[in-house]
Amino acid sequence: MDKLPPETDSGKKALRRRLLEERLALPDRQERSAALQQIMRIWLVGRTDTVIGAYWPIKGEFDPLPALHRWKEDGELLDQPQRRRIGLPVVNREHKTMTFHAWYPGCPMEEDAYGIPKPKDTELIVPTLLFAPCVGYGPGGYRLGYGGGFYDRMLASLEPKPFTVGLGFGPGFVDDLEPEPHDVPLDAILNDYGVVWPV
Repeated sequence: MDKLPPETDSGKKALRRRLLEERLALPDRQERSAALQQIMRIWLVGRTDTVIGAYWPIKGEFDPLPALHRWKEDGELLDQPQRRRIGLPVVNREHKTMTFHAWYPGCPMEEDAYGIPKPKDTELIVPTLLFAPCVGYGPGGYRLGYGGGFYDRMLASLEPKPFTVGLGFGPGFVDDLEPEPHDVPLDAILNDYGVVWPV
């Protein structure tokens, strides 16, 4: 991948724009998505989490919800004492905060202030495992998002902190991504080739 321009706001914006354009133009998106669905399902085997936070996919992001729905159904088949739950983010634009509310296929949805679907009137839940979308990602578990800082602020405020996992496609890897002081590294990153972080 090309070397990044010096770490400036305009350099980060240009990188983000380029990665988004590349992701939207992926010719093999279906194959990559199918591979990452499988990798996610295998990775979740053996995890003890019962509440997982995820996201509603936008702008060509990988969709984690089919794999998570299967994870939830698998928990019901295993007759676990605590039922598995999935949460989607609800963003408060005014306070720039993010919380998670219960989601299930067919649950009532409404658009948030950014036009992204969110659960409507479902209960607040606190995930112990959080899947985050990556526009780009690099060594050390660092994630490039959309620049709003919602995930970093949310992670800084959560106690206990959930285990965080980035999800992205292979071409989103940036080998010289420079984190900023406020960036919080992810605990793991998965892409359509497998586990990228930790290595």
